Amino acid sequence: MAVVDSQKRILSGMRPTGKLHLGHYHGVLKNWLKLQHEYDCFFFVADWHALTTHYEDPYQIEQAVWDMVIDWLAAGINPGSATLFLQSRVPEHAELHLLLSMITPLGWLERVPTYKDQQEKLKEKDLATYGFLGYPLLQSADILVYRAGHVPVGADQVSHIEMTREVARRFNHIYGREPGFEEQAEAAIKKMGKKQAKLYRELRKRFLEQGDSEALETARALLSEQQNISIGDKERLFGYLEGGGKVILPEPQALLTPEAKMPGLDGQKMSKSYGNTIGLREDPDTVAEKIKTMQTDPQRVRRTDPGDPDKCPVWQLHQVYSDDDTRDWVQQGCRSAGIGCIECKKPLADAIIEEQRPIIERARRYEQDTGLVRGIVAEGCERARSAASDTLDEVMNAMGLIYDI
Repeated sequence: MAVVDSQKRILSGMRPTGKLHLGHYHGVLKNWLKLQHEYDCFFFVADWHALTTHYEDPYQIEQAVWDMVIDWLAAGINPGSATLFLQSRVPEHAELHLLLSMITPLGWLERVPTYKDQQEKLKEKDLATYGFLGYPLLQSADILVYRAGHVPVGADQVSHIEMTREVARRFNHIYGREPGFEEQAEAAIKKMGKKQAKLYRELRKRFLEQGDSEALETARALLSEQQNISIGDKERLFGYLEGGGKVILPEPQALLTPEAKMPGLDGQKMSKSYGNTIGLREDPDTVAEKIKTMQTDPQRVRRTDPGDPDKCPVWQLHQVYSDDDTRDWVQQGCRSAGIGCIECKKPLADAIIEEQRPIIERARRYEQDTGLVRGIVAEGCERARSAASDTLDEVMNAMGLIYDI
């Protein structure tokens, strides 16, 4: 069993929707670029999740997968720093999903906010399927199979992480109390040494008797620093702290990503469904043309009319791309009619094209050598499967499913 420090591991994924746009870059990828140097990151293509809503049209998924992975690599995701893999090439996701489905109450799935929201938004699709109802639990399996301690999400996805925590807690409660658990936990405490053992017992007592959450956090930190007890003993003592059993599936924490509502060409959130996107690897001339033809303040009909940047979608993009001096120039020039809309758009187009230039250059290598991309993903799938199978072995052992045949 490989030793896993959950607090240093991150799991995140994207459904394969094809080539990415600037909304994906600013909302997700820039955060991944930072995290890959701080954590043990597993980034996956959620192709099974794509089938929960696009099961009738699966044939576009493969091309969408490779387009998206090239975008990841072009943006700077480093396969030497992070594990990139396909969900469907790690069957342990599905196995853990099945096993967790045996203990997950139906009501937990039905109350996930996005369940009814998505059904409402996608009325044209028949989403009265077992797969769609169960997709939040598949998300939980995606996280728990890697024992990831942190999951970067937006505020709208926090409920999914909360459900994952509940599933992990329920699993640990049902299956974590192996025969002789308390005796093994007490024996493990003694291995910590007299001083550390005494502190652990005091902190545990404070939490169990007084509900002192600070004592719980201090005790967890104490355990994390222990060098002379095994990973199995650590997991036992983490569970024993709270009066429960061995922690087989650690509860993940939501790592809230910085709010990055990337505006589209029409001022709404950038989204393919709105047709208001700029692609991550868009041709510079096309970018310039898209910015040039953007709608501006509707009250500013003539060049000599003063405008209001707060009513202009172009200003929203300036807030993302321009420095303070440029933004001041836009505010003063627009309100006084000192600059025209074409002038206002020029530095914005230049800034977007400049941001995309290194991304487009890096992408060429991967576009010309698809074997390289497939090799990176194949290697990532192998690493991911090794990590996932370790977890599944422990889960099946806890559930009494390891047979001597």
